[in-house]
Amino acid sequence: MEKRKVRVYIAASLDGYIAHSDGNIDWLDSVARDDEDYGYAAFIETIDTVIMGRKTYEKVLSFGGEFPHAGRDCYVLSRTERIADGQVHFYSGSPEKLLDQIRRKPGKDIFIDGGSEAIDLFRKKGMIDSYTVSIIPILLGEGIPLFKENEKELSLKLVEATTFDSGLVQLTYEPIQK
Repeated sequence: MEKRKVRVYIAASLDGYIAHSDGNIDWLDSVARDDEDYGYAAFIETIDTVIMGRKTYEKVLSFGGEFPHAGRDCYVLSRTERIADGQVHFYSGSPEKLLDQIRRKPGKDIFIDGGSEAIDLFRKKGMIDSYTVSIIPILLGEGIPLFKENEKELSLKLVEATTFDSGLVQLTYEPIQK
């Protein structure tokens, strides 16, 4: 059985921000197209488990409507223990234990759905198998950076690059195993 991969799939401004400092992401609408999902539907078909930070979870809930990860196991990283809400589990332990727990069961890949703190937690431990970053053609000038400063360098290899008419460029990288 193949190991379930941990994958990041996220959008960022050209200058590396995933949101304004106040969490606003309205700028993502600049590339919204009725006939283009930038590969998201195909990507999400490969996923059955989602990990996200508490702030990202609360942002997603603020949009209203149906929870976008309904039907998938979802783990929300939180410093505070909370009772599970359906398939949404709140987790405050180590990332290694969480991945071990998830990977004990067969399934599809695991999606780190942000934010930057959740990505950083798994990146520091070398536990992310691929990074798909959709670069939005905008310079925000300030905000929440996609990647936090880290003294540990990580070499990556480009495995896919796709350009779109909207100006969005989607890049997928995998860590180079040393």
